[in-house]
Amino acid sequence: MPINVLMPALSPTMEKGNLAKWLKKEGDTIKSGDVIAEIETDKATMEVEAVDEGVLAKIVVPEGSADVPVNQLIALIAGEGEDPKTVAASGGAAAPAAAAPAPKAEAPAASAPAAAPAPQPAAAPAPAAKPNGAAAGNRVFASPLAKRIAKDAGIDIAAVQGSGPHGRIVEKDVRAAAAGGGVKRAPAAAPAAAPALAPSASAEQVKAMFEPGSYEEIPLDGMRKTIAKRLVESKQTVPHFYLALDYELDALLAMREQINAAAPKDKDGKPSYKLSVNDFVIKALAIALQRVPNANAVWAEDRILKMKHSDVGVAVAIEGGLFTPVIRKAESKTLTAISAEMKDLAGRARTRRLKPEEYTGGSTAVSNLGMFGIKNFQAVINPPQGTILAVGAGEQRVVVKNNAPAIVQAMTVTLSCDHRVVDGALGAELLAAFKGLIESPMGMLV
Repeated sequence: MPINVLMPALSPTMEKGNLAKWLKKEGDTIKSGDVIAEIETDKATMEVEAVDEGVLAKIVVPEGSADVPVNQLIALIAGEGEDPKTVAASGGAAAPAAAAPAPKAEAPAASAPAAAPAPQPAAAPAPAAKPNGAAAGNRVFASPLAKRIAKDAGIDIAAVQGSGPHGRIVEKDVRAAAAGGGVKRAPAAAPAAAPALAPSASAEQVKAMFEPGSYEEIPLDGMRKTIAKRLVESKQTVPHFYLALDYELDALLAMREQINAAAPKDKDGKPSYKLSVNDFVIKALAIALQRVPNANAVWAEDRILKMKHSDVGVAVAIEGGLFTPVIRKAESKTLTAISAEMKDLAGRARTRRLKPEEYTGGSTAVSNLGMFGIKNFQAVINPPQGTILAVGAGEQRVVVKNNAPAIVQAMTVTLSCDHRVVDGALGAELLAAFKGLIESPMGMLV
């Protein structure tokens, strides 16, 4: 029987995708690991790899097709010994009815719980498989992500119970096995339903408030829908409170100028690095979280997860939305390493080329609007993160020093806290640690 290629779930928020481009054509030989297509999700354009070998017999969904549901049949691969022409003529088996679309656990433009359902691979074998995903020849069928997680956790993937199409092993199966056995567990009792909220006005009701022809209608794309849902969810379910503090920047700016002046230059005179104030902010927040470890935490419904490393998300504005790529283990990286990594992540965010693991997770985030002259603002937390730091513009201010007025370069930052994770005194302690590093920046170099 032919091998079905299904529309994969490439992000925790994906329910439909746009088939942007086929990188293989009918009649091409396919090997496991070959990139066969580009799929546009609600957040990025991603490459899809095949997990089976054969010949691409038929493209069912042509490139350029929009809103293709997850797990819909998009192509057929002729396996070993099969005639591609016969497979193409047969049309293939229907996509498995039991395969459900990805859950609606959207993340705000950038963040999702680590345990969210993982991307599923492009090709699933049509022949009946054993429960653990092993087919003829004792080959184990599992997604690349599931294999990687199993390897890192030291789990024999062949012993894991598969719940994907045709018994395929996916990320959640490996995580379930790691948590306490490969047998699929009964779902926990659903929490009590929250009180229903009053519905907002419909599109037609809103349009009726304005003169026809006085506006342009702009349909929402997947990213803007996700942002809207998750920000509403954050403000409705996360008890925010805010702490603001002013910081003097003179010492930091002087050190930044010295470091940038010392940067090696290439033959064209271009420096090898150029640190920004935001690079110092990321590093200072990462070290502050290590000094105040109870604030380096996330909310996980029935518990708090206290993180060992400082994984700091950084908001990057792109056309039509927002990404928050994460700098992992930022406390252990040099300022130049943070700067280079941030430039790479921001560049790929603007072209929607980030991988899900590059914008999920993190215990906190930085949102900097200082470059637009914004003095201070309050940012919305990206669940499950416990905090987010809003950074305003640096400016000259008059302060009192030694009983006399003095002019300093200063900025205001505002820390948004999830009160379930970070209490007021703890948030204040974190800001105090951050202030010490910003105003005495040599502490970031040792």
